[in-house]
Amino acid sequence: MSDEKLYGERDGAVAKIVFNNPAKHNAVSLDMWERYGELLKEYAADDSIRVLVVSGAGGKAFVSGADISKFESERASKESVTKYNATSKGAYELLYSFPKPTIAKINGYCIGGGMNVAVGCDLRFSEDTSKFAIPAAKLGLGYGYYGVNRLSRLVGPARAMEMFYTARQFPATEAYEMGLLNRIMPTAELDGYVDETAQRISELAPMTIATIKAVNIEMGKAPNQPDHAKLDQMVLDCFNSEDYIEGRRAFMEKRKPQFKGQ
Repeated sequence: MSDEKLYGERDGAVAKIVFNNPAKHNAVSLDMWERYGELLKEYAADDSIRVLVVSGAGGKAFVSGADISKFESERASKESVTKYNATSKGAYELLYSFPKPTIAKINGYCIGGGMNVAVGCDLRFSEDTSKFAIPAAKLGLGYGYYGVNRLSRLVGPARAMEMFYTARQFPATEAYEMGLLNRIMPTAELDGYVDETAQRISELAPMTIATIKAVNIEMGKAPNQPDHAKLDQMVLDCFNSEDYIEGRRAFMEKRKPQFKGQ
């Protein structure tokens, strides 16, 4: 196993990207998002790769979201927030538009940005003890159009709003029932099932698979262009707010935040 915080590897026609920060439940920093984007571009351009599997190391988490301990250095100023958002958004877009089938192999916690990674994949297989949540409203940070839209497409607007509004953790059984997951299974069976599925896909007609993937990407486009400038500004307003400062500091101080709506 690599000692890099995020690394890629190959098994024949199957590429793998592993979030490797288990000491922090695979929380993601800016440099990890940058490396993630580089690997996605590399694998997308490699015709010998037929399938991509995304996972988290350590067995306790898939991805637990952003590394909040780095918010003061990576997401505290307007400029740093803009850079971080552009980098992470670019990485999400590269995954969503990846031209080959993608599989999220989910162990443990799938939180915040981890949900964005999972939702950006075509298939999601999880152990039956995993937990899913989007705690943005606990931290005062902004959540943009694409993250909300893609989750809503999977589980429906009402269930997506429940996840965003309550910020609670959903067990794997509930996540499966709402349509977030393709399958759940005991931990001991997950690796084998994902490997078998990835291998099966890699042996099928690549042009047919590529066409189906392209159609799915096009189906996800909004019929009318939304007002992205307005939505992006609302997200930036969240990051420029006092509530955002309070949210991240309360997290680090392990106390309940006191939000003021400003």
